Amino acid sequence: MLQTIFETTSPIIQAPMAGVTTPKFVAACAQEGILGSIGAGYLDGEQTKNFIQEVKKLTKKPFAVNLFVQEEPRIDIDVLQKARMALQPFYDELGLSPVQSVTSKEVFEEQVQAVLDENVAICSFTFGIPSADVIDRLKDNNVYVIGTATTLEEAKRVEQAGMQAVVLQGVEAGGHRGSFTEPMQLIDLHDLLQQVVGQISIPIIAAGGIVTKEDVSKALAIGAQAVQIGTALLVADECEISPLYKNALLESKEQQTTITRAFSGKPARGLANGFTERMKDAVVAPYPLQNDLTTTIRKESAKQGKGDYLSMWMGEKSYLVNQSGTVKSIIEKLL
Repeated sequence: MLQTIFETTSPIIQAPMAGVTTPKFVAACAQEGILGSIGAGYLDGEQTKNFIQEVKKLTKKPFAVNLFVQEEPRIDIDVLQKARMALQPFYDELGLSPVQSVTSKEVFEEQVQAVLDENVAICSFTFGIPSADVIDRLKDNNVYVIGTATTLEEAKRVEQAGMQAVVLQGVEAGGHRGSFTEPMQLIDLHDLLQQVVGQISIPIIAAGGIVTKEDVSKALAIGAQAVQIGTALLVADECEISPLYKNALLESKEQQTTITRAFSGKPARGLANGFTERMKDAVVAPYPLQNDLTTTIRKESAKQGKGDYLSMWMGEKSYLVNQSGTVKSIIEKLL
């Protein structure tokens, strides 16, 4: 059972949420008996190592590190130029100089090494499957390895690669889609679980749209061994997102989220706003180049308190999350 492997008191995993999780938040989740997760997607090797060390200072409990499987983007100068031009009005409105150069930096190998050096117990992956060498090295060092899938085919590939569990991500999930096969399919969690349970033998972790006690019970009843929670924990007192973001989530209404590539170059679900609307038909650079182009826009808009330019990732059922509280109180409600 996953709870035994993760040494947790409940079948809940805190979603990694790169760019959102802080050491304090991850440790707070671990302390409350769920699996805390570091979203290391935007960090380099050194930053990943430092983050892990900070969490270790705050908790003795096991926690996970989530890494983005990187593909080297082909830099098409024409696409990059058009993507930069599409963002020019936003730079102007916020009083920013446009980002002049972006470089794709290989950080994945350094991050894997940080996980090994720091004896992290669990490592999960998003955006694909790492090489057999990486999976073997982690498993040889007693790291429990988890993949992410959004379809039955992807789940089978995660198992075939030798990973030990899979996060099944329904279309309702906030943040980045873990898809790695084309064309991207959008399957709701209930249907996805029905399709996959019984077709693979590794443990399944259900993710996407799980914000109530009923959601948790339903996912476990269908065959998931654990559930991954993101949106419901964003409003926790220990979660250090901006008040602007937290309030937007608490005040969100039904059908207010959208899936967009405009912020990072990868599809992700968040609150629809002026930026996502105006960027609907714009040219977008591939990940992580688009992410580099929009970083200053997001930072400056947070500083200026302008939510219309911010990436506020949240799930489709964010409108059901209407009360903040401690991690402990949120977990108690879910169970």
